[in-house]
This record gives sequence, structure tokens and C-alpha cells, in this order.
Amino acid sequence: MLLINCPYCEEERPELEFRGAGEAHIARPTNLADISDDDFEKFFFIKDNDKGVVFERWRHIHGCGRFFNAARHSVSDKFIMTYKAGVAKPKLTKAQIDAVKPPAKGTPANEPVWTIEEGKK
Repeated sequence: MLLINCPYCEEERPELEFRGAGEAHIARPTNLADISDDDFEKFFFIKDNDKGVVFERWRHIHGCGRFFNAARHSVSDKFIMTYKAGVAKPKLTKAQIDAVKPPAKGTPANEPVWTIEEGKK
């Protein structure tokens, strides 16, 4: 089970206590009623879906109930760090990112999936 550190409770808890809440550090329009439909669509529906390090909002719904931000690798699903809402986006070091990267292709964790019917390729 994935453990997530809540920066407010200051402890790691099972992922079942949390819910993802989309991208972090998005500037909300000052007056939603005055923006065009295209701009509203871009703000509300069009989100980045990057492969690699992503910054997300999370909520500790079965704990303190507070929102916080996290830096996570979207391929390995490993968290680099969590931090309180309102804190500026942190600059990550190469060592922090390398620590959560998935194994390179050709390693056992990235071998192709096969079924008994297909046989091993």
C-alpha cells in the first residue's frame, strides 16, 4: 500500500485516507463570470498530463481534512515530497527526482506482461 505523508498531521498514512484534487499551483481567474467560454474550458477542463514529475493538490479526507500539495513521479507513482498549501512550488534536485524514477526499460519491473495462453515472448 502506498503511504502518503500529510504535512499537517506530520505522519505517513495509507493512501485510502487521501483523495487527489488535480494540478497544484494553478492561477484561478479573478472573475470567472467575465472570461470567455474558451478560457473557461482551458481553466476548468484542460489540464496537463505530464509523464514524469507532477505537482498536485491532495486532501487528507479521513484525517485532518486539509488540502496540501505534493510532488510525485507520475510513472513510478512515488512521492518526492508533500508540503502545505500556499507554499511556493519547490525546486527539486536531480537526486530527488532520480530517487523516484522507475527502473530503465529491460529491467524486471518493466518487462512486457504476458499471459499463459500467449506464452512468454
